[in-house]
Amino acid sequence: MIQPYPLQFQAEMKERIWGGRALEEFGLQLPEGAIGEGWMIGDHPNGTTKVINGELAGLGLDDIRVKYGREFFGTHGFSERNGRFPLLIKLLDCNDDLSIQVHPTDAYEGLPDGELGKTEMWYILDAKPGARIIYGLKDGIDRAALAAAIEEGRVMDCLQEVPVEAGDAFYIPAGTVHALCAGVVVAEIQQNSDTTYRVFDYNRPGLDGKPRELHVEDSLNVTAYEGAGAKRMKTDGIGANEWLTIAESPYFIVEKGLVRAPWQLSTTPESFVILVIAEGSGTIGWNDGEQAAKAGDCFLLPASLGGYTLDGSMTVLRSIIP
Repeated sequence: MIQPYPLQFQAEMKERIWGGRALEEFGLQLPEGAIGEGWMIGDHPNGTTKVINGELAGLGLDDIRVKYGREFFGTHGFSERNGRFPLLIKLLDCNDDLSIQVHPTDAYEGLPDGELGKTEMWYILDAKPGARIIYGLKDGIDRAALAAAIEEGRVMDCLQEVPVEAGDAFYIPAGTVHALCAGVVVAEIQQNSDTTYRVFDYNRPGLDGKPRELHVEDSLNVTAYEGAGAKRMKTDGIGANEWLTIAESPYFIVEKGLVRAPWQLSTTPESFVILVIAEGSGTIGWNDGEQAAKAGDCFLLPASLGGYTLDGSMTVLRSIIP
């Protein structure tokens, strides 16, 4: 019987027209090109990460699911229905503006086979002065108004722009029109889905030199015109060794904690724990081991791990399945 331990994975790097090289600052090895996304923990046809530490090194998260899913993922985290690991954990380098986009819910009839909807949250790791994001529609914009604005090339008039700085958290339920803009580095915790409908892309060519596809009809269909419950918050009013809930949904709960002294914690049989180290460095200790941790590292703690200790000086994002 294998003893559970914190799993770390080889990130899958994705070139994106809006990407850059900022993820190198976390010590990550980047291929050449404009790297926009590091899929840190993923079990998806478009990217499956492999374990790089300990006894299970070399196994993909899909292999872990097949062999140990029920025990490692927990009663809430393991699904017989679609099987895949329920979350996708990314680091994003937005060197340029992302397309204006919207994601469907699980119930949308136009979803590709086997695909889920996409509710997500962002935690801003770094933001250049003046950085902003697109976050929702302005009041009173209905389907007809959005459709007309897309048709007439003035969709930006319908959208809310929000200034951002490091430490801001954004909850983005499916149906919320949104876009990250240039100058931010973000940790993204989301449903395990790669379905994005592009509303507008600034009329720019893609990596292949051709205009990128827009998904106007799907976008109009899935947008939540009355709002989907998007929430944003500042997260700086937090003490040492305390958790602050920064996003809560049916798919994930994300908390932020400041580790400043040894902190005794535990997993539960209901859910695995994902730890994203946002700042600083330290260690994760458990009954028969210790793992160094630094900014940019992401770990999957099996539900069956039990007690563990965080130590050092670091800012941590903790995610579980409710």
